[in-house]
Amino acid sequence: MTKDDSDKQQKPQKKRFIAGAVCPRCSAMDRIVNFREGGKNYRECVECGFKDEIRLQSSPRELNTRVTADREEVVTPVKIIQPPKKEQ
Repeated sequence: MTKDDSDKQQKPQKKRFIAGAVCPRCSAMDRIVNFREGGKNYRECVECGFKDEIRLQSSPRELNTRVTADREEVVTPVKIIQPPKKEQ
């Protein structure tokens, strides 16, 4: 092991607080930290010690509706018809 490899292993993990997060065990607010260890994401409560892995999921696909349907729009020109002028 080189000196660079040993420095990387000895560095403490950078933990970031998650604003507004509530601990599922002790219900303490603003006590959850997020960090990465061994290629996995974890969250941990600094109040009670609760720790679990965060499994990030891709966002769900959007359902097809009238508004979001994948179809081509049919463009038709609009004709403006002027009413005939009245004779006075």
